[in-house]
Amino acid sequence: MTSFVVEADGGSRGNPGPAGYGAVVKDASDGQVLAEIAEAIGTQTNNVAEYRGLIAGLRSLLAIAGDGAAVEVRMDSKLVIEQMAGRWKIKNEGLRPLASEAAGLARRLRVTWRWIPREKNKDADRLANEAMDAAAKGRPWRLAGASPAAPASAGPAASGVPSGPAASGGPAAGFRETASRALAAPATVQDSLLDLIGEEETVAPAPYGPADGTDPETTAATGSGVGTGWRPPTTVATSLLLLRHGETPFSAERRFSGVGDPELTSAGIAQAEAAAARLSRPPYGIQAVVSSPLKRARVTAEIVAAMLGLEVEVEEGLREVDFGDWEGHTFTEIQRRWPDELAAWLADPSAAPPGGESFEVAARRVQETGDRLVERYEGRTVLAVSHVTPIKTLLRLALEAPPSTLYRMHLDLAALSLIEYYADGPAVVKAFNDTSHLR
Repeated sequence: MTSFVVEADGGSRGNPGPAGYGAVVKDASDGQVLAEIAEAIGTQTNNVAEYRGLIAGLRSLLAIAGDGAAVEVRMDSKLVIEQMAGRWKIKNEGLRPLASEAAGLARRLRVTWRWIPREKNKDADRLANEAMDAAAKGRPWRLAGASPAAPASAGPAASGVPSGPAASGGPAAGFRETASRALAAPATVQDSLLDLIGEEETVAPAPYGPADGTDPETTAATGSGVGTGWRPPTTVATSLLLLRHGETPFSAERRFSGVGDPELTSAGIAQAEAAAARLSRPPYGIQAVVSSPLKRARVTAEIVAAMLGLEVEVEEGLREVDFGDWEGHTFTEIQRRWPDELAAWLADPSAAPPGGESFEVAARRVQETGDRLVERYEGRTVLAVSHVTPIKTLLRLALEAPPSTLYRMHLDLAALSLIEYYADGPAVVKAFNDTSHLR
């Protein structure tokens, strides 16, 4: 007898376009909703969003019920249901990693796959649309009725995943416990994480100690667990502020823009001026400005540097990846003309566009540039004006995350991010995709 139901859906407004997914976990006996999950995932296709919804639903069920639970998975995507049931082949290379991930989760459960009409998948469809609507307003999706800072007494259900068998142990339980603690912790109200630049770091109170019960003071003293972040840094950070350039005609039309050299639009100039106004005020204290050699980044950097009274130093390694034959084309145009090459590129960071550069090759260039900047400006605050790929790559490297992370980050025009580098510890990502100066 099936004891749970997972309903999942995903959508894209443009296919590809702004996308999101939703998933619901229910008790099969009475239809009670046990969990709701939704997320906006940037620009993606319908099928990618549908698979992401399925994966989220399966993960949520595993967090609630653990391995071996019986579940009926219901979706209105005939493609996903038939592919997961093994009746249809997966021809799109870009979907194979997602299908593989979903299959791995499904193997831990006893799954029955069922296609349902769209009108019977209203809950998951609603959640996907809520996530996309929230993203369009620049907000994260939140469970209806949940406050942005729920008290610890609200318990795990405040996150949209109720307590269950997993609440007594395992990674999911640990995550929910940590999340509720963090929400309960006192914090200084601020407009942005970036507003903390230059302020004294605060040591976390005892409740935030390691989950394994080890003593952070002892761990640091003995040299094990170096760079855990449990003690204040003993050196001054090298702060690397990362600013994406302003709007160009290509970005306005969602065209691939690599080493081509489009000008900023009037909106792009206004975005650069807004960033300059923000960065010229305390507490930023920027001491150097470096830029990609490409015009859209260089002009953005010059606008900021002029307000700071600094010169712009050009760094070749901060240029965007070379998209080769795809330069100036939209995603849809590329999908029609180079379907196989596009699928390979989406699935593998070592694959390059025809006549272009792979993310893997670009990452080596960007890493060398980042290392050089940290060494050159040790202990200072530097603004680097660049593009989507170099900025995402620097963030990924700071997090020691895999190359596939590039596909799971969204970076807005004229957005600010911050990495702090310590000589006696790891790099720390302090902020990501901050656009508060544009509102």
